[in-house]
Amino acid sequence: MSVFTKFAECMNNGYTADSNKAQALVIELKNYITENYYTCAKEILAGLGQMYVADERFKNNIDKHTEGTAEFVQKAIEIYSK
Repeated sequence: MSVFTKFAECMNNGYTADSNKAQALVIELKNYITENYYTCAKEILAGLGQMYVADERFKNNIDKHTEGTAEFVQKAIEIYSK
């Protein structure tokens, strides 16, 4: 998904997970999931964020953009979901 590339760029450009830029990407991710797979409620999104760092397959795939991207995405989702 190109949104993970955008998350990596956001992180590499010095934005924090709570920045407007990162939060807009969380909404983009949530909308993408809803439009292409299933209705992605905040609770589901929060669970996905946790899975992105807990499951090595997801983590490695997301981190191929830049190391640490999975953790950045998870933190941004956590902030959004509260």
